[in-house]
Amino acid sequence: MPIPIIIKGFQEGVEAIPFAWPVLRVAPWLLIVAALKYYFGGARNTSERLMHSKVVMVTGGTSGIGSQVVQELAARGAQVILLSKQPPSDLFLVEYIDDLRRTTKNNLIYAEQVDLTSLHSVRTFATKWIDNAPPRRLDAVIMCGGIALPSNARTTTPDGIDEEWQVNYLANFHLLSILSPALRVQPAHRDVRVIFTTCSSYIGAKFDLDTVKRGLATSKKKKNAAQTKNIYAMSKFALMVFAQSFQRHLTAYQRPDGLPNCARVIVVDPGTSRTPGTRRWLTGGSLWGLLLYLLTWPIWWLVLKSPQQGAQSILYAAMEGNYGRGQGGWMIKECREVDYARQDVRDEDVGKRLWEFSEKQVEEAEKEGAVKRALEKKEKETEKEKKERKETSSEKTQSAGSRRNRKNKA
Repeated sequence: MPIPIIIKGFQEGVEAIPFAWPVLRVAPWLLIVAALKYYFGGARNTSERLMHSKVVMVTGGTSGIGSQVVQELAARGAQVILLSKQPPSDLFLVEYIDDLRRTTKNNLIYAEQVDLTSLHSVRTFATKWIDNAPPRRLDAVIMCGGIALPSNARTTTPDGIDEEWQVNYLANFHLLSILSPALRVQPAHRDVRVIFTTCSSYIGAKFDLDTVKRGLATSKKKKNAAQTKNIYAMSKFALMVFAQSFQRHLTAYQRPDGLPNCARVIVVDPGTSRTPGTRRWLTGGSLWGLLLYLLTWPIWWLVLKSPQQGAQSILYAAMEGNYGRGQGGWMIKECREVDYARQDVRDEDVGKRLWEFSEKQVEEAEKEGAVKRALEKKEKETEKEKKERKETSSEKTQSAGSRRNRKNKA
């Protein structure tokens, strides 16, 4: 069909082809849009790795980039453990897992409740995981969970810590600190990978731990607004510094068999994608912002990656064979290894300071949380006792006024 039309155009001129000029005017613009869309879509993962029998933990695996990572790994036969804020009995989570099992034809998809806004929830799961003999198999931990709050919507977690700081960094620190024995005891021939996700905002982060100490209180003061905006960038920077420290921690372990460490840390920058978190940040969490986002959606569709495109670098880090050996600590962007934009990410002194600060922060938060839970438990027990006394008193009153009681008195 197109060939006769083209021949006719050469023989009789372009005017002989219906709608030829409108098509010729629009075609270059369509080609430009397609080229830009392909460019902003980023690189594609071309690595193939056998994922059958691999056990992979994923945070943030129910939405955004994390959901695409889970789907791709499950489709390749991996056993996936979703660390979710909701309990496994949650109806949405049950349907989500059933749908994944059906579409990927993989029944080895499970969920465990791990709420990153609760350090107690993180400890409950992690201690349960490592309390097993023999040690459970664990081939990869992929941390896709994270949030980016609008500057006018800053909140603290039940632990009293800035939510961005805890979800993006501190909960990951707490989780891996407890799980580190499970990673170190894996057989030496096994390829174990710990994958951190970050973004380019870490480049402009100001490493100021006092900002984290002040937490939400600073956001209520206009003069400290810039400091609170820095918390997101600093949480990503802290995560990358911790990644290097954690790699040194794993490497320093002396295995009983004398073989080298088999766990390697990889940091991935997936790029900016059209995820629910990005949308909330762009809209500022308001209806007017959402309306503006909808009106400008074609721009975001063009320049931002889809969640599937954003997952490609993470999948590359999980599957590329070159990262199954070496010292670890690499950074991946657009499915290739890149250098860190800030050299202080590898600074051991900065890593030591951050590790000590994080341990102290976790310890203080868990102590306060334990006291709160004890008080809440005591209040519940007191209320239960009062209720039982009230019920007992009510039964006695009814017994005193019963028909049999009145007959005895007569």
